Amino acid sequence: MKNSKIRKFLLFILPCCLSVVHAAQNPAPGVDRQTSPATTNAGAPEHKSTPRAGTDRTGKARHGKASYYGPEFYSKKMADSTPMDPQSNAAASKTLPLGTKARVTNLKNGKSEVVEIRDRGPYVKNRIVDVSPKTADDLGLKKEGTAPVEVKPLTVPAAASGAQ
Repeated sequence: MKNSKIRKFLLFILPCCLSVVHAAQNPAPGVDRQTSPATTNAGAPEHKSTPRAGTDRTGKARHGKASYYGPEFYSKKMADSTPMDPQSNAAASKTLPLGTKARVTNLKNGKSEVVEIRDRGPYVKNRIVDVSPKTADDLGLKKEGTAPVEVKPLTVPAAASGAQ
């Protein structure tokens, strides 16, 4: 029991320490840095299937696959401790800081929507963002379930000391 608590504590502290190194890097030009501190990921469930990458505050656009939240996630708490609302613009990213506003563009049809990163995930290989069902509808990716996308950060919260 004691080893389990120590292990959980270390799994929480290590990403926080690593984020301090990332926070020291300068963001890419054109990224708006907000002055409010970033929300931490404390209390979010650990997913052993996919290790969490470092926090990305560079503002660079990323390309990959998007998917969307299934009904089993509706009303469950997200990493920012709010319930998942299928009609919201909420999204999940493994690397963008919580509170980031980003434009997600479906590369198949050119449709785009602005989302707010409020959760961690997706925890499926080769996916870079999970979006709400409403956003998936707006992007035209709900029918197939996934789509190639570009995720371009618009605003990235400023790093708080010791936070992500």
